[in-house]
Amino acid sequence: MVGNLIGGMIAAACATGAALAQDTWHPSKYGAADTLGAVNNLSPEGVKRAAALVRTGKVYALGIPTGPDAPVYGERKYNAEALWTPPAGQPPLGENKVTAFDEKVTTSMGIGTQMDGLAHLGIDRRHYNGLTADDLAKENFKQLDIAAIPPIVTRGVLIDMRKHFGKPLAAGHAFTKGDIQAALKARKLTVGKGDVVLLHTGWMADKLASDKKTFQESEPGLGLEAAIWLADQGVVAIGADTIALEAIPFENPNRPFVVHQTLLAKKGVYILENINVGPLAADGVTEFLFVLGQPRFQGTVQVVINPVAIR
Repeated sequence: MVGNLIGGMIAAACATGAALAQDTWHPSKYGAADTLGAVNNLSPEGVKRAAALVRTGKVYALGIPTGPDAPVYGERKYNAEALWTPPAGQPPLGENKVTAFDEKVTTSMGIGTQMDGLAHLGIDRRHYNGLTADDLAKENFKQLDIAAIPPIVTRGVLIDMRKHFGKPLAAGHAFTKGDIQAALKARKLTVGKGDVVLLHTGWMADKLASDKKTFQESEPGLGLEAAIWLADQGVVAIGADTIALEAIPFENPNRPFVVHQTLLAKKGVYILENINVGPLAADGVTEFLFVLGQPRFQGTVQVVINPVAIR
């Protein structure tokens, strides 16, 4: 019995290894030396087409405030403290009595509304374009530097999954390719090269204020099949009003964060989390000008952002 069990485990491991060997996800389709991923799909022509979507000039801040109470995954922390100039108890500077504050912020960059860079999640210690974790860490992520990502100005598309299903969505509800395609078809929408796709699940409105623990630990979200399909349309980034974009509990409990691995490592598609799309959904907005000039912090794998939508 034990021999049969061990033999079966060895066979399964060999089969898994063979499957992984056949899953050739690097070099990237953007070139073996590429470090930017799907932002290669941005273009001046795309910016002009997106700008033509502006009809009312209404601006939506898609970021939520970042602070000690911002939603976080796991044990990430935020702390800000005041730095006095001059130090407390000392006289002001000069005849004009200058006083000032600076601040010291100690935080993970993956807190609140954030963008996951291509160095964030990998597969067996390999990341986008096959870069190894050792090489990335040795150079402080210079090869996949968030500071090198150009501003993302393009067409944004909101897919309202809450409206599509017509009811509050449950944790672990994974959106399939068919779900995404049906929701797009119902609104006479398409997605294509250079777009940023945002999903409205209603999870932020339903849970963040009333049940933060549930919001941070579970969610409806993108399934693997749908993630692959969206990436293959040439989108630059995919985001949602949830903490991790993909469905949690995971579609397959033995494959945690496989959507992150697929989008970031395999496809070079950026992930946007805790995006406040509720106001867009409330106004019935489906297409808009999307603008993101992410902070250019070097040595980070993710970064706090405040994207803007203009309709």
